[in-house]
Order: sequence, then structure tokens, then C-alpha cells
Amino acid sequence: MNYQEIYELAKDQVGPYCKNCPVCNGRACGNAMPGPGCKYPGNVAARNYDKWQEIFVNMDTLCPNAEPDISFRFGGRSFSAPIFAAPLGAIDLHYGPKYKDQEYNHILIKAAYDYGLAALTGDGVNPDIMKSAVQDMIAVEGTGIPTIKPWNKEFVFEKLDILKENNIFAAAMDVDGAGLPFLKAMNPNAGSKSTEEMREIIAYAQRPFIIKGIMTVAGAKKAVEAGAAGIVVSNHGGRVQGGTPATAEVLPAIAKAVKGQTTIFVDGGIRSGVDVFRALALGADAVLIGRPILNMIYGGGAEGFRVYMDKIVGEFKNTMVMCGAASLKDIDHSKVYGYE
Repeated sequence: MNYQEIYELAKDQVGPYCKNCPVCNGRACGNAMPGPGCKYPGNVAARNYDKWQEIFVNMDTLCPNAEPDISFRFGGRSFSAPIFAAPLGAIDLHYGPKYKDQEYNHILIKAAYDYGLAALTGDGVNPDIMKSAVQDMIAVEGTGIPTIKPWNKEFVFEKLDILKENNIFAAAMDVDGAGLPFLKAMNPNAGSKSTEEMREIIAYAQRPFIIKGIMTVAGAKKAVEAGAAGIVVSNHGGRVQGGTPATAEVLPAIAKAVKGQTTIFVDGGIRSGVDVFRALALGADAVLIGRPILNMIYGGGAEGFRVYMDKIVGEFKNTMVMCGAASLKDIDHSKVYGYE
């Protein structure tokens, strides 16, 4: 099947909160909670998308004609592209009853591995969600990154024990989930984490650890201080906190502050290979993409993932060729208009 055929099949599988729009730009689902929408004022996901579109690339084809090298390394492993699958949770509630989290992750983890990539997976109140994802990661050489909610430290350690026992490649924590009601109800110390607490958690993990939900220079510096191997510039699409800036707006300052000290991922509104190029030009090392991948899996399973990634990777490589970038290291501020 081609991209359009899979997209059409997904129309009958996704909803009611997600509208499976032709372009996932956050408009139709704004203020639609729970699910893919945003908290009041309901414009964060749309702003994420819009701000990438306001960045223009500098075309330059006076350069050697060569196939771009988009291979990417993180945590001592090589990946086929700087594009990872973002973690999503409560799949059946938010996106439609076709899949539970465990079923979706089962498809996603292997599809990403087969493409030479890695998937971050979600977490939830049901402990089987992470345990099931771990079993699927074991089947693909431990390749995957379970994303743990900022539970209390004792519960986080229990989850990390599972990853350590099964030699899972890396771990993450979406600290932007700190305001979720089920975390606030826990005692002790669920929710926000101090730098000292994060340092202890990362040391206990004994594997590359990513902190997701960084939106300020101060937050990025604290993540580096805590020992994070990677950070994700992410505002959770506005689902946890409304009224935040777009990830594209805060990325350049964060990259200027911590580039080279940790791997910088960025999430939020990245919908094309051109957007991937824009993100790397503004200082990211790699990107996360969530909802569009989910829609393609709902429409075509593992084939949907492959077809979508072929589209994004093709667009990304073409943009590199047209902008004179032979490898990822060639993509910098000089490649986007007004940022030289």
C-alpha cells in the first residue's frame, strides 16, 4: 500500500478525539481533552506546528552530488536516521479502540527496529504496559526506550530494575507529566523531581537516560548536571500545561547552552522531512514524531510505519541535497534563512 491508501484506511480506525487530519497541525483537536488535544487555551499543538513552517531553508545546490549520510549515534548505538518514535499512552482512550497500549507498542517496537530506529514507549497506571513493552524489546536486542512517568522514587527504581534485568538499551522519564492527577495523588515525592533526585535516578538506571519535557535553558542545564545522556525539548503538545511557547521557539537557546554536553532531541509538530531538517538546523541532534506514526499504524500496522518513515526520510534526504548538506554535521544555522 502507498501512503494515501494507508491514510484513508486510518480514517475509520482513529477517533473521536483525534480527527486524523491530512496534516496533523493541532487545530481540529485543540481544547479536546483527553487525548491529542491541548489544555486551555488550546493552541499549543498548533503553535508547535506553525513555528516550524515559519522557518525557511537556504537552498544551495553548488556542492558535490552525493547520497546524504543520515546515520545517527546515541548511547553507543547506530541508527539509520535521527528520527525516533515518540512515546504515546492510553492509546485506546485517546486515539480509538483498535489497539491497547500493549498491542500498539508490540507493532511499533519491532517496526522501528526493522527500520534501524528506536521507539520510546509510554507508561501508565497499568504496570503491564511497560512490562509488555520490555518483552517486545527483548525480542529486538533490547532496542527501545521505555519512558517512565515521574512516579515516586521507589516506584521508579522498581521499573528501572526491570530494564536492568532485561538489558534494555536506554530509559527515559517524561518529567512534563508531573502535573498528572494520578501522580499528584501518590505519596511520597511523585511528580516534579529535583536535580538531586534526577541524579540519583539516572545513576541507578546504569544506562543512557533521557529526560523529556525540557523547555528552558535552566531546565536543560539542570538535566545535564543530573547526568542525562539526552534531553527532549517538549511541551507535551500542551496536554499538561497550556500557554507554553512552541518547541521550535525555545530550541535555539537550549542548543546554544548545552549542545555537545548531552544529546538534544526535539518533539512537537514535526510533520515532514523538511521539519526534521529545520529542527537539526536549529540545534537538535534528532527528533521525535508521535501522532502521525500512530495514525499510520492504525491504518496499516507495521507496513504503515515503514511507508511513513520512507516518506519522512525521503523528504529529509531531498532537503539535504537541495541545501548542500552531505551529512548531519553539515546541518547548522547557516542552512536556514535568517539564522546565520
